[in-house]
Amino acid sequence: MPVSALSPRVNRHVTGPGRGAGPRRPADPALTVTVAIPLTTDALTPQAHRLIEAVRELVEISQGTITVEPAAPATPSAQDGPEVRMLTGSRQVLLDGEVLPLTRLEFDLLLFLAERPRRVFTRGQLLAGVWGYEHTGERTVDVHVRRLRLKLGGGVPVITTVYGVGYRLSDDAQVVVSTHE
Repeated sequence: MPVSALSPRVNRHVTGPGRGAGPRRPADPALTVTVAIPLTTDALTPQAHRLIEAVRELVEISQGTITVEPAAPATPSAQDGPEVRMLTGSRQVLLDGEVLPLTRLEFDLLLFLAERPRRVFTRGQLLAGVWGYEHTGERTVDVHVRRLRLKLGGGVPVITTVYGVGYRLSDDAQVVVSTHE
């Protein structure tokens, strides 16, 4: 539920219990606050009610305006990115349900990152962890990451570059590792 305190410069009318509606006088700049409260049921939690009432009191003290409205329903978008499902038993990768042909090293690189989300790896660490040795040039990792990104598509990136350090699985990546399929 977005909750907004509207700016007095908009010349809104104050409405509230026990108050008459009258034009607002121009004053100091106001603060606009948006609060999104996720609902697990149709009812608000007691904590959400207390938060809304506290905001109402603050707004009324300064003769502001508060608006409570339901949030727009969440709709899937292209920004959500593709779902990548890794089937480790058969060493297959499904991209939105379609089989994605990957080389052995591309599969191993994606699996290595997917099993260690939110962790950043240097090129040397990836060479040791995926390739099993560090005797190859570190640009080998860059080439494999670039090829893997091309195969996974241009939506939300699955692999994120941490400049000056290395690579990690993106926070927005939807990668599911399944060992039993």
